[in-house]
Amino acid sequence: MAEHNKKGRKTASPLKVKLVTEMVEEMDKFPIVGVVNLKNLPAKQLTNMRAQLRGRITLFMTKKRLIKLAIEKSEKPNIKALEPYLKGMPALLLTDQNPFALYSLLKKKRSNAPIKGGQTAPNDIVVKAGPTSFAPGPVIGELGSFKIKAGIDAGKVVIKEDSIVAKEGDVVSDKLAGLLTRLGIEPMEIGLNLTAVYEKGDVMPGKVLDIDEEAYKKNFQTAAGEAFNLAIFAGIANKDTVEPLIAKAHREARAVAKEAKVMTSDNVGEILLQVEAEAASVKSAANL
Repeated sequence: MAEHNKKGRKTASPLKVKLVTEMVEEMDKFPIVGVVNLKNLPAKQLTNMRAQLRGRITLFMTKKRLIKLAIEKSEKPNIKALEPYLKGMPALLLTDQNPFALYSLLKKKRSNAPIKGGQTAPNDIVVKAGPTSFAPGPVIGELGSFKIKAGIDAGKVVIKEDSIVAKEGDVVSDKLAGLLTRLGIEPMEIGLNLTAVYEKGDVMPGKVLDIDEEAYKKNFQTAAGEAFNLAIFAGIANKDTVEPLIAKAHREARAVAKEAKVMTSDNVGEILLQVEAEAASVKSAANL
């Protein structure tokens, strides 16, 4: 509980002062300071995730104002730029992992979950066109109440076209939440939602760190292939192109020698066959 000074004003309790001091000390030790949002994360999943990430991250879960106070007391340059990212139920995350690797790690630990009435849509919620398991009945009217076009095919309700039933940031009603659950749509992501990361004076929002690793890998492979082709075309020799360039030069030299009928140990057989064929052609044309 808060204590009061002689003038009756509230003062921070020794435990809170100790916690803030500990956060500041730990923040100054780690190169990476992150902010995560724990809103909508069930206690069981949080416990499991902390166990899985033990040894790789340090997590401080406390009141927003205490985290803000610790950020303000830290001596890291520009660390206060993290404050706008203290959203929902914030927690402080400390690590020495690369920010992109950290985001990827936390992203892989997420899992989908149904949305509950009263929760906010994390993204646009879309009901996709296609068959359902519903038998014809009142459910068609229920779908229609959310402007979902439906019909009947082979004795089952079919959704005719994609429909957005909630925009990002909308509060979902109990009725819509129930319908989405029955449709098997799980729009919520359970996990540590990394809102921002601080590194060496720079603050990077979580969305900037969300890299499609497969697409990134393919881009590198494409760039490497194009660079290789350009080097071959331009005749630039390096450890990757020297052997293909020598092979290319050998093929081109053989082609020139064959065209000019210059005999070498490599093409003597081909040239003799060519000369013999030409002589036979001349003989045939002269009726000899």
